[in-house]
Amino acid sequence: MIIVLRSGATDAEVEAVCRRIEAMGYRAHTIRGEVRTVIGAVGDDRGKERLRSLESIEYVEAVTPILQPFKLASREVKREATTVPVKGITIGGERLVVMAGPCSVESREQVLEVAMRVKAAGATVLRGGAFKPRTSPYAFQGLEEEGLKYLDEARRETGLPIVTEVMEPDKVDVVAEHADVLQIGARNVQNFSLLRRVAETRKPVLLKRGMSTTIQEWLLSAEYVLAGGNPHVILCERGIRTFEPTTRFTLDLNAIPVVKKLSHLPIVVDPSHGTGHWEYVEAMALAAIAAGADGLIIEVHPKPEDALSDGPQSLKPDRFAKVMERIARVAEAVGRRL
Repeated sequence: MIIVLRSGATDAEVEAVCRRIEAMGYRAHTIRGEVRTVIGAVGDDRGKERLRSLESIEYVEAVTPILQPFKLASREVKREATTVPVKGITIGGERLVVMAGPCSVESREQVLEVAMRVKAAGATVLRGGAFKPRTSPYAFQGLEEEGLKYLDEARRETGLPIVTEVMEPDKVDVVAEHADVLQIGARNVQNFSLLRRVAETRKPVLLKRGMSTTIQEWLLSAEYVLAGGNPHVILCERGIRTFEPTTRFTLDLNAIPVVKKLSHLPIVVDPSHGTGHWEYVEAMALAAIAAGADGLIIEVHPKPEDALSDGPQSLKPDRFAKVMERIARVAEAVGRRL
């Protein structure tokens, strides 16, 4: 249920309503808008009629049901678009965010070179995998904690905040010590114990869509993080599995306007994983911006032919710089900017 307070409700009045909600056995989530404050009451729907009694409070304007199964992620709860702050950068605002870097951190030299090159081209976040989930158990699995230290050094040298993947609940604390944004990969989108743990960190979470995950399932996964008390969720469309074998996945650009209609959360697009081929990355990146994405996450490697993972979909730094120039032009055309 949504409890809408009248304009001008004081902090004390908001707290009083929250206490009433919690006394009924629900969790209260306060969302402050530009004009009104809304409180989401999340819990067992079977007792929701009890919440209607809150309408008798003079500073409560309305109590209405949330129709979507994802409650806190829904536009019904929050009409204004959410923005997520990351070390002085805002994800979800007028300015687009481009996250770029190697699929896997392979060496200190590699990650420092890429970090400096992508920053010079206009990227505002450095991506890099220290823990790598791979389809084959024999493939390179990442440098793990050593890789996190290299990412730390790259952040110190460039000032770029870091997004990196966390794969297991017991690794959340160590990754959170180094990362500015915790990435939940496609394979873990419905790993609910992991989602609950990253919620506890209160750090921004980049939640990738699973290859066979519906938009509703994806938003329900975001709900786990939001319900855990962490409002800083960024969605990432990275392609779904279809019958088409020409590309690695089918990049679902439909998801951008659909998510924007259903949810207030920001959404970025991964054209590297979405296509699996570097020569298609530019076209899909431009299309994603035109469709309304709030940013991109792009794989960049100085020598893709020697990459230990995902070389075929990685751009060389010079190519990435040219793509960024074109992204800037499309962004301007749709009223955004880098």
